[in-house]
Amino acid sequence: MTLKDNVTGLQHLGIPAVDMEKSIKWYTELLGFELIEEKDLPEDHCHAAFVKKGNLVVEIYQEDEAAVKEVATRTHGHIDHLALNVQDVQEAFEKMKESGCTMLDTEIHTLPFFVRGVSWFTVLGPSGEKVEFNQFL
Repeated sequence: MTLKDNVTGLQHLGIPAVDMEKSIKWYTELLGFELIEEKDLPEDHCHAAFVKKGNLVVEIYQEDEAAVKEVATRTHGHIDHLALNVQDVQEAFEKMKESGCTMLDTEIHTLPFFVRGVSWFTVLGPSGEKVEFNQFL
């Protein structure tokens, strides 16, 4: 399978939050998103929530205190990463290594989101943007 065939679409957009409760409320109550997943990840010093509307999934996450201060002092909002769905994360990982792009992860990670978990890795895109490749398990 080629990498072009392996990528099936947008997985989610990741947005760092200053105030998780306020961010979740804004997306759900104001914009009508559905909260589909929320977890504390103590090993990563992070709290994450996924909200969904139609085919769009947004990951809202809040990291440790230093990261919250950084987010709070920025002058513009920003989307932290673009995540793409793939059929085979291991194959995509190998193809991206072969492509010569900058790999931000030396291995594939797995977290207990959604029904059976999700595996992913991240690379730098051509303009320095972070691009995740995700496979639902």
